[in-house]
Amino acid sequence: MTADSAFTNLTHHFLIAMPSLEDVNFSKSVVYVCEHSQRGALGLIINKPSDLSMSGLFDKVDLTLKRDDLQATPVFKGGPVHTERGFVLHEAFTTEGASEQESIYASTMTIPGGLEMTTSKDVLEAIATGAGPKRVLISLGYSAWGEGQLESELSENSWLTVSADTAVIFDTPVEQRYERAMSLLGLQSWMLSSEAGHA
Repeated sequence: MTADSAFTNLTHHFLIAMPSLEDVNFSKSVVYVCEHSQRGALGLIINKPSDLSMSGLFDKVDLTLKRDDLQATPVFKGGPVHTERGFVLHEAFTTEGASEQESIYASTMTIPGGLEMTTSKDVLEAIATGAGPKRVLISLGYSAWGEGQLESELSENSWLTVSADTAVIFDTPVEQRYERAMSLLGLQSWMLSSEAGHA
């Protein structure tokens, strides 16, 4: 993708790290972009699990996770910003009668594409009892770019971009997410030179 003067909104896209990107936080990462505007971008790395499981995280916040399917699921390293805070990426979940634009949680960002990102504890309380969204990815920390920063990295061939497929986030084993995201572009990582500028 070439950078040009026209702004390209990459909300609900994946950023796929090029082999040449050696930053310790982002090497071989797939970032789901939750928000992108001319002021900057915010996203969550979806393929870097931490050592903490969801059951461990829920214990830390004094909740009992009653969903067996999530007990051993890892909490992810979403990025280097605010690594002490939890970010819950989940399918849009509304109650009967609530409009699609109106989340039921206290602090939620609605993302075009049917997902939401919630930072308030009420979503964890709902998940704990089994009443919350079924498909979730929880990360500690997030990734952020200031004004023009992501565009600059794109022009340096640091990232590939592709429209996000939620199956990669929720249904693909963690170790396969990088290659699966690449395959959305018809690529495999071995096809890309590790030298910047030679894709």
